[in-house]
Amino acid sequence: MNEIILTLFNGISLGSILLLIALGLAITFGLMNVINMAHGELIMVGAYITYVIQNIFINYAPPQYFDLYFIVSIPVALIVAAGVGMLLEVSLIRHLYKRPLDSLLATWGVGLILQQTARSIFGAPNVGVKSPSFLSGGLEVGALILPYSRLFILGLSVVCLLSIFYYFYRTASGRRIRAVMQNRQMAECLGVSTRKVDMMTFAIGSGFAGVAGCALTLLGAIGPTIGTSYIIDAFMVVVVGGVGALFGAVSGAFGIGMLNTVFEYVTNATLGKVLIFIVIIAFLQWRPSGLVMSRSRSLD
Repeated sequence: MNEIILTLFNGISLGSILLLIALGLAITFGLMNVINMAHGELIMVGAYITYVIQNIFINYAPPQYFDLYFIVSIPVALIVAAGVGMLLEVSLIRHLYKRPLDSLLATWGVGLILQQTARSIFGAPNVGVKSPSFLSGGLEVGALILPYSRLFILGLSVVCLLSIFYYFYRTASGRRIRAVMQNRQMAECLGVSTRKVDMMTFAIGSGFAGVAGCALTLLGAIGPTIGTSYIIDAFMVVVVGGVGALFGAVSGAFGIGMLNTVFEYVTNATLGKVLIFIVIIAFLQWRPSGLVMSRSRSLD
């Protein structure tokens, strides 16, 4: 029984991590149809922002306030990553809409530039971020111990998801974004500034990538290639869930997380990854549009 509970928890934990990473990609790729290969490097930006703020608290803040560094890091990582994404959209992505291959190559190059910039500033070796004391240890459930860090990431992913849902479906600016994504020409005729909407949408997706990078510091050391390890899984979540559907991203993240954990438990890590790819390929042959098909009013 304990093994079943632990397997379920590991699957939910992995799914929450994948969801947090894929939320930003679900916006930039799912809603904007931009293949952003620099999404992993935006995750890296959030991770290094957390590392920098940790060092600032170590050097300048009283020791009793050290744990606050992580609380401060989350909004700062969101803002800085969103700023980087906004700059990227204005300077590059804006000129590459409806050119998916060009945007893929361009953002891949931007990702390499960001990686090398991180190596120049912080060095090539991985650096460690110390978890705050309130996330040390775990919750005892019978003979099992569920790490507080994993539970925190699960809660953070739920908060981020609810925030995105509220913004897109309960605010005027969110409705403008959905209008532009459904029918750009009609939105322009109604006076919506589509360029501003594009910039804000890309910035929001980039900002949540920064939050994901901040959360990943709880799981281990960080380095210039931290985002590269997760970018493929993030694309899988968005494609399986359904491009442009937030509910699909949730279903895809937890579905892949659970299947991956079960396959690894039954076989091993390498074979489990192979099996999950086979299942995804077979699923997309059956439902090419993913779990949830996004609705559009476009006549294209």
